[in-house]
Parts: sequence; C-alpha cells; structure tokens
Amino acid sequence: MTAQRVILITGATDGLGRRVAERLAAPGVLLLVHGRDRARGQAVVAAIEAAGGAADFLEADFASLGAVRRLAERIAAAHPQLDVVINNAGIALAKGPRRLSADGHELTFAVNYLAGFLLTEMLRPCLGRERPSRVINVASAGQNPIDFDNVMLEHGYDGMRAYCQSKLADIMFAFDLAQEWAGSNLSAATLHPGTYMDTGMVRAAGITPMTPVEVGASAVLALVNNSAASVSGRYFDVQRETRASAQAYDAEARRKLRALSLELAGL
Repeated sequence: MTAQRVILITGATDGLGRRVAERLAAPGVLLLVHGRDRARGQAVVAAIEAAGGAADFLEADFASLGAVRRLAERIAAAHPQLDVVINNAGIALAKGPRRLSADGHELTFAVNYLAGFLLTEMLRPCLGRERPSRVINVASAGQNPIDFDNVMLEHGYDGMRAYCQSKLADIMFAFDLAQEWAGSNLSAATLHPGTYMDTGMVRAAGITPMTPVEVGASAVLALVNNSAASVSGRYFDVQRETRASAQAYDAEARRKLRALSLELAGL
C-alpha cells in the first residue's frame, strides 16, 4: 500500500492558500489546512472532502510565536513524515501605523517571515524521514533589502517596506535551506505567485486585482510537483525562473538573518 502523502499549507482558508489546497485534494493525500478562522477552515476541509480528498484544520495565529510552537508540536506529534510544507500565510498592512506582534516584533515581519521560519525549523525532524520532502516559500516580486540596524522598522516605518523586506527574508530562508540540503532528499524553492492576485488581502488594500488566483495556484503546484533538481534553490516569477533581489545572494546577509531569526524565535 502506498503511504499517504502529507502536505501542510499555511494560510489555507482564503485566497491562494485555499485554492492550492483545493487543487491538491486527491486520494492518498492528507492536507493540513492552517488558518486563524475555524469556520473558514472547516469550510475548506468540507470542500476538500466533497472532492474526494482528506484534510485536517489546524488553528493558529501567526502573530504569536507561542501559537506557532504549539502548532508545530501538534503537527510533529501526529505526522512523523511531512512531504511538503507550503509557507503561504501572510499579511499586507499597506496603510496605518506600525503594529507589533504578541512578542513585540514588527507585525508584518513576524507573521510573513518569522512564524514560517520557526514552524519550518521545528518541523525539521518530520522532513525527509521516510521519503523526500520539500519546503516552498510563497514570496513576492516586491522585495526590499533588510537593514540589520533597523529590522523592526522602528525608524522610517512604511507598510509596503515592511511587506517587501519580509518577502525577501522568505526568499533568503528558502535559499539557505536549499544550500544546506544539497545532495539530500530535502529541497526548498520560492516564488512570486502573481502580481496583485484576486484575493481578499489585495482587495482590502484597495487595489484592483490583476492576476487570477488560479495562475498563482498553478505556479505553486509546479513547485510541488516538478523535480527537486529543477526547482531547489531557485526563485520563480510565477513559473519562470528569475533572479531575486541582490541581498538574497549575499551569504553574509543570509548568515545575519539566520542568526537573528534563531534568536528571535528562541531556538
């Protein structure tokens, strides 16, 4: 009997994450659907089950590292092998004042990057244990270099700057993982799924959507299904491999980011 494939998708109750989950629904696949809203999460699970798939909803607020730790512990206890981790959860606070997470970190950096970093690091024992595993970080073409003297943007805060630096951090993390895992049965890739996709987050920002969610979902699925050799350590603009911002290739900048992330995540 073929082992069940287990795929974790964060931010899977709406927008891109939900569409990816729906398209991955298939016999032999268990989808771990993460979100903050239980009613929406249960609706996604019901849709997946109606399509003949299997899913579990996992509730956690990524604005709290404690909630992320509890989520990771719950997943690891139930699933000794994870086949794919899709770090998709995110926020965009284009307007308004600087906000802090439950742990006192700049909120966009905390939710878009630090939560996924901590979750992935805690799930390492579940990756590649029985068969190959892959981590996919959903990033953005909007990327801003990280100022390591002002990571939390205590000076010169701007919502778009916060978003763009968090997404560059996601890319840097994926590159680090791919480099560390080279030659093993683990791989990592990252992508910009589409410009201003038709999601609630884009509409809430007052932006007219430009790209159907289906386009982004197809791009994510390509990274799920294509060979590790063709995607690991690479950044894609939708389904075209391209170059990320220069800082992503700066080994010293990535070392600084990793050291800071381990400290902030309490690892």
